[in-house]
Amino acid sequence: MRVWAPTGQTPVVKADPGRASTHFYGALNLATGEQVCLRADLMIAEVSALFLNRLLLAYPQRPILLLWDRATWHKGEAIRAVLAANPRLEIFWFPPGCPELNPQEQVWKASREAASHNHRQTHMTELADRFETYLVETRFPCSLLEKHGYQDLCAMFN
Repeated sequence: MRVWAPTGQTPVVKADPGRASTHFYGALNLATGEQVCLRADLMIAEVSALFLNRLLLAYPQRPILLLWDRATWHKGEAIRAVLAANPRLEIFWFPPGCPELNPQEQVWKASREAASHNHRQTHMTELADRFETYLVETRFPCSLLEKHGYQDLCAMFN
């Protein structure tokens, strides 16, 4: 990323001296641009199952079609158990190696640019809080539904 600094002066970038890390699960509502997210220490099937339950709670009584990539932590017994217990949740798998098809990847990119590039937070917790706040408070436009005529199809069935 680019950084502004006076000519001849190298900017000093402070960083957390530890090797702290955090991860985020996220689902973009393609109709509203809202984001459902979950901060996690690990990316494993059991945490993915917790995220699916959070998604089910966010949209009660509504069918959910989740477009998901093929990450290893999106598979496993914990995922199968959530799907079996919640028939209103269906997963559509993206083809392997096609992140450009996944609208959530654009959310991650925009969030990193807005919240974590050229930041002043010196601790991972502060940076993760900032990132999560941006995810929750921002509406992310997506043209995937319009591109494939979703609005026209919905009008036909109303």
